[in-house]
Amino acid sequence: MDSGRDHGGDLGRAIARFGGTPADWIDLSTGINRLPWPVPPLPADAWRALPTATATAAAVEAARTAWGVRGPALALAGAQAAIQLLPRLAPPGRAGILAPTYNEFAAAFAAEGWRVEEVAAPDRLAGCEAAVVVNPNNPDGRRLEPSALVALAGKVGLLIVDESFADPHPEVSLAGAELPGNLLVLRSFGKFHGLAGVRLGFVLGAADLLAALARRAGPWPVSGPALALGAAALADADWRDRTIARLARDAARLDAMAAAAGWSCLGGTSLFRLYDTGDAAAAQARLARARIWSRVFPYSPSWLRLGLPGPEAEWTRLTSALGQMQAPG
Repeated sequence: MDSGRDHGGDLGRAIARFGGTPADWIDLSTGINRLPWPVPPLPADAWRALPTATATAAAVEAARTAWGVRGPALALAGAQAAIQLLPRLAPPGRAGILAPTYNEFAAAFAAEGWRVEEVAAPDRLAGCEAAVVVNPNNPDGRRLEPSALVALAGKVGLLIVDESFADPHPEVSLAGAELPGNLLVLRSFGKFHGLAGVRLGFVLGAADLLAALARRAGPWPVSGPALALGAAALADADWRDRTIARLARDAARLDAMAAAAGWSCLGGTSLFRLYDTGDAAAAQARLARARIWSRVFPYSPSWLRLGLPGPEAEWTRLTSALGQMQAPG
């Protein structure tokens, strides 16, 4: 894989290098909830028939209710599907991306002929024909206030705000705001619900922009099972509230364990944490020998990102692996 588009979840690479089988490993290289929403049996028609407008509308309405969305929404096959389509909404120009961040935005815009500029501060996005902010950011959890993002929309052509990790942090979300006509918000289903394989996401924004995306996505952009499962999971408010509280506790627990191993926390969200380990490659290799996979980054020799373990047995294994890294007291 191109080093500019590396991703977490590449367990095959870990196995090729360190051995074992998928069942031996705990994959903490992504920010996916490892205690997923419990999937019930799905209606037979979700598998047998083409996805219907009724099923699509039900999933969209469940998302709008769960996130308090005022305006329209569009369902797609994950936030990634939206990322591939967004550069086609306007003629190529200058695309500014608040970085470092999820690398697929730069790749998608560059592939469509845009001049990509990665910038370190939001004010450097002013004047761009398209601008991208991931909020909370991946991998460092950087947050911008919703009001600052609305103000930024007035200084760019199209503003894209990726809220794929916002479910545990609703206070930073624009989902419930009245959005300017040039602002699109991306939301992921699979990360918070722990069901990334479902491939479901949503775009929030002005009706004309969503219609343009829908035309480019074509018919049936989301499978029937994904629509049925998403509608049911998004309607489960009790599970959502319990999970937000649990993830906050677990993030604090992981930070304490990392600190005991001599790592310093650089930020993150309630779905992943970013640490300065001093030597990320060495730290990743030591965890890998315990069959725990983590994420390192080509632009930093010291950053290592960990998702949160799920069942208690995973915490026990990580505790043991980190304990072997503790510096002498």
